[in-house]
Amino acid sequence: PLHDVAVRQMSGFGGVLSFTLKAGADALDAFLGTLRFAHRAASLGSVGTLVGPPAVTSHVELPADRRAALGIPESLIRYAVGIENAEDLIVDLDRALEAAGSTARWRTG
Repeated sequence: PLHDVAVRQMSGFGGVLSFTLKAGADALDAFLGTLRFAHRAASLGSVGTLVGPPAVTSHVELPADRRAALGIPESLIRYAVGIENAEDLIVDLDRALEAAGSTARWRTG
């Protein structure tokens, strides 16, 4: 409801990535344990980078079958980009994806 105020007061907005791990939910611990810049949180509102896998944060109270019925994969990750150096975040994500048995399909530069 206050989007017009935000547009006047801020020069940019943050981004949220959503993706799943190819290795599935079993790879979540490896992915989360490797991140150095992103911190686990159920809420994605912060100036720092946050990661919120719904299965273990915001939707942890729902049984797995209910999450599946709602279209929430167990390996879904929500990644809210903060104010850290972009290159640091990219390297951090690459390292965490590799630890989880996945690889990024994106590159910059």
